[in-house]
Amino acid sequence: MLFSWYKKWKKNRNFSKLKDGSFAYLFEEDCSGEYIAFDTETTGLNPKVDEILSIGAVKIKENKILTSQTFEVYVKNSKAISSKSIEIHKIRPCDLQNAKKSEEAIQEFLAFIGSRPLVGYYLEFDVSMINKYLQPMLGITLPNKMIEVSEIYFDKTITLIPQGNIDLRFDTILKNCAVPNMGAHNAVNDAIMTAMIYLKLTMEKTNVRSTKKTNF
Repeated sequence: MLFSWYKKWKKNRNFSKLKDGSFAYLFEEDCSGEYIAFDTETTGLNPKVDEILSIGAVKIKENKILTSQTFEVYVKNSKAISSKSIEIHKIRPCDLQNAKKSEEAIQEFLAFIGSRPLVGYYLEFDVSMINKYLQPMLGITLPNKMIEVSEIYFDKTITLIPQGNIDLRFDTILKNCAVPNMGAHNAVNDAIMTAMIYLKLTMEKTNVRSTKKTNF
């Protein structure tokens, strides 16, 4: 009960900082029954200094991934992209020639997600990157409910591996959940694979180590 009160207080406090009332819909109760799996590609792993290069997202409803309702936007950045970064996400400076300014990209992302719950892999990082742009722009942080797939995976796997030595790498989770690796590393593909992991872990009573049915 105390935790519930704190969450409500925290959300109200966040709402009180909103600079533009046209974005109040972010704080409304979601009645769509949908979830948003999303991912960002960035220049690095430090939200304080790195920037978003692209955002990808897809809607989930019931036990379906709505691949016809995906979101992708490339974002203009203010500094050169390192060769090491390009090796990971394959986004080159020429790919950003028609990219959108960060404020426009964030606004489009907010319109896509609304107040739906967000699903991600190491979601805290992606949310931190979005908040880096959102706070100066609107004065708030993302108020959406957050669902971390690695936590769900851990909770299901710890009962099978009591010693707790659990590999939480993305590729390992894909393999143990029998989710196909879509190969190309980009924000949309990563969002779709994350959505598949989420459905596998929540819609099926599956042993994540062997993919045999079990009683979680």
